[in-house]
Amino acid sequence: MPSIVRELSSIPLSVLDLSFVREGETPREALFDSLELARRAESLRYKRFWMAEHHNMEGIASAATSVALGFIAGGTQTIRVGAGGVMLPNHSPLVIAEQFGTLASLYPDRIDLGLGRAPGTDPRTARALRRNLSVDAADTFPEDVQELQAYFGQPMPGQQVHAVPGEGLEVPIWLLGSSLYSARLAANLGLPFAFASHFAPEYLFHALDLYRAEFCPSKTLTQPYAMVAANVVVADTDEQAEYLFSSAKIGVLNLLKGKRGKMQPPIENVDRDWTPEEHASVERFLKYSFIGSPTTVQEKLTVFAQHTMADEIICTARIHNSADRMKSLELLAMCSGR
Repeated sequence: MPSIVRELSSIPLSVLDLSFVREGETPREALFDSLELARRAESLRYKRFWMAEHHNMEGIASAATSVALGFIAGGTQTIRVGAGGVMLPNHSPLVIAEQFGTLASLYPDRIDLGLGRAPGTDPRTARALRRNLSVDAADTFPEDVQELQAYFGQPMPGQQVHAVPGEGLEVPIWLLGSSLYSARLAANLGLPFAFASHFAPEYLFHALDLYRAEFCPSKTLTQPYAMVAANVVVADTDEQAEYLFSSAKIGVLNLLKGKRGKMQPPIENVDRDWTPEEHASVERFLKYSFIGSPTTVQEKLTVFAQHTMADEIICTARIHNSADRMKSLELLAMCSGR
């Protein structure tokens, strides 16, 4: 553990929301639940509210991410709203520049654009999304990121293609990753980096070390800025929090089995009938999960912040009941000194 002691209250906390659709619920209801969560996060002084792009998933309502973010930004006042992230291989850089340029024009100094290299879906759906089926767009990700940056910059002499809105707005771009690839690219381009440790824990520390070691200052950022993601569920007691977290465990096991569906309600003894292999797989997937009472989560999340030396932590919670999810957000704010 680093010798520098950091209080949790000194680290910005943000919210990552996938707009989960509960069993018996519609995407419309899920999106309105997301708006209420964003409003509460704003009042509790969370720094950002991000939404993620996923496709062909019955249980996630944020597929049209820029549209969903416009709904959230329009219903809030001050919290930063952004993509965590847009899967750039699914889109042309110009289209994303126009979409987020429009958002930044409507909601100045509040819009973030996090970019991912994965498709955010299964191979068949990824093929349906691709703009050019003869080329793997992930292979051109570095060039596409730089093209997008150029659209947000000042026009160059002789430039014939412009993002309107978007040009000159310098919308903040983040790179998101679950391996070392985006860590190195973010370092080389001098961009902020967010690691998806809430579902891909294996390379967290290696990616952070690489990003910080290879970081090149840029006009965007003079020193590295790393955000790490974690699953966080807070309730009055450890037992209640673990019960609520069972919905996430069910979702992960179904995902690992290739099953899709809406978010399931929590159950007692969720892993009672699981095989040892299933139990181990879910535990690996959810390694960076901080579940419990305010005291428990404060202690565990503080240690996580110390180990990662994160500049910011973004928290996500797959909680079935919207009131329980709201309370978790409130208790997390309280135990982190917000």
